[in-house]
Amino acid sequence: MAAPTYDYIVVGGGTSGCLVAARLAEARHTVLVLEAGPDDRNPLIRMPAGFVKLLGVERYMWFYKSVPQEHLGGRTPIVPQGRVLGGGSSVNAMVYMRGQPADYDLWASQTDDDQWNYASLLPYFTDMEDNERLNDRYHGVGGPWKVSDLRHVSELSRAFVLAAQGNGLPHNGDFNGESQRGVGTYQVNTRDGRRCSAVDAFLRPAMRTGRVTVRTGVLAHSVIIEKGRAVGVRYSEGDKLGEARCGAEVVMAAGAIATPKILMLSGIGPADHLRAHGVSPVVDLPGVGANLQDHTETPVVALCNGPYGYYGHDRGWRQMRNGMEYLLNRTGPVTSNGVEAGAFFDPDDLSATPKIQQFCVPTVYLDKDHTDQKASYGITLNSCVARPRSRGTVRLASAAPDNQPLVDPNYLADPEDLRLSIGGIRRAREILAQEPLRSMIASEVFPGPDKTSDEDLAAHARRFVKTVYHPVGTCRMGREGDPDAVVSTRLTLKGVEGVRIADASVIPTIISGNTNAAVLVVADKAAEFILGRPRKTPADLSSTQPSQPVAAAV
Repeated sequence: MAAPTYDYIVVGGGTSGCLVAARLAEARHTVLVLEAGPDDRNPLIRMPAGFVKLLGVERYMWFYKSVPQEHLGGRTPIVPQGRVLGGGSSVNAMVYMRGQPADYDLWASQTDDDQWNYASLLPYFTDMEDNERLNDRYHGVGGPWKVSDLRHVSELSRAFVLAAQGNGLPHNGDFNGESQRGVGTYQVNTRDGRRCSAVDAFLRPAMRTGRVTVRTGVLAHSVIIEKGRAVGVRYSEGDKLGEARCGAEVVMAAGAIATPKILMLSGIGPADHLRAHGVSPVVDLPGVGANLQDHTETPVVALCNGPYGYYGHDRGWRQMRNGMEYLLNRTGPVTSNGVEAGAFFDPDDLSATPKIQQFCVPTVYLDKDHTDQKASYGITLNSCVARPRSRGTVRLASAAPDNQPLVDPNYLADPEDLRLSIGGIRRAREILAQEPLRSMIASEVFPGPDKTSDEDLAAHARRFVKTVYHPVGTCRMGREGDPDAVVSTRLTLKGVEGVRIADASVIPTIISGNTNAAVLVVADKAAEFILGRPRKTPADLSSTQPSQPVAAAV
């Protein structure tokens, strides 16, 4: 019996895949979504603070081990990515952030296409948004993606916001509004004390139409290409191999690490590299797997002189108390995202355009491979380089689909990234020295009060710098004739018909902030291009009659 044929196959059920599938279903097309991870039924996914319990669980995360990092003394940091329906939107810290308008204007200038500038993309942000507090030029209400203020904010987070103001930063009640500069608490993708993932906002309503089929636990191997056109996807489901066929397009939405890997296994990528691993080149595209960018953060950690923050709230009687408060009222620490407040600034000039995003974590927060520091009451200020200059790669380790690729983020390769990281450390120390934080701090642990020179702080950064979980750029879009571009500005793959990329890999330069919202807008644009018309208000999804498979892209 022949395998069923769909109009579209979406490879990856993460943030972008959920939205694309929903938009295509709205237009009455049949869609197959292939997701390597499990479904999102774990109740911890719904609880805002629950994701902390999932970040170290292989069932829900890909743990990509980087190659030895030249500029980190040979360290091999892990680059985790969501491995569950909803992707990062199901396991991230839910921070709602768009970056700076200049980020998108740079996309437009790099691609010679003004539909990627901020003014053109702003309506996409506002139309999908349902903000509980803001409704103006920069924000919308009534959309499917819920945006709310935090229901619970730690006293350490509040003290950080006040201390940063004492250090010269203005208070900012809307990092996505007129200006990003300043300090404040984040808005998050929650509503009524529950996470709103891309599954909740987009995919699950679309599944009710009967036009979307979601298969979890299915690892995509490669795109099937016949006579220069994509016609399906090869995959494995446990020990079984299979194929799925489509009549219109294969939409890649597997993320900035998995998407280039799948393309290379399909024969699409740097030809010499493919041959070296026994893969016959179909299209020589040197940009596949190049241009990897990721946000990095460097911590300053201090211990507190009292029971401030969230240490111990996930065990014993406090865990029981917090759980009961959440179940009864949807309030309390369980509604926290664990990183409630932040600041944007230029460490050289507080009045200038921000170059650092600083996260306030109201506990001691360090990767286990960094230190044997015991958990305790404390605070961690992580300074993230907002628009890093370092560039890395994703390459095949072998032609085996179940092998991880070689991920080389090339962290701190550009001296400016290191210089800004040092500036962020110094500013974090100044904020910790301001009231009311100063009265809550017992001692600095890392870098340590004796580490004051640039050389000391550079050594600290190289030892402790880590990912902020935002890899982008490995299949970047570009202007016509750009030899390193992988997709056009309409996100079609060069050299093969019937393939479009709709995820973070097409982003040419990383935005100045958390990337989830930007990825949704990329996906929204991809759906618009596929359908051949501007996106309208979401159509009525009540009909369950699927369309007939189509023979070519719309």
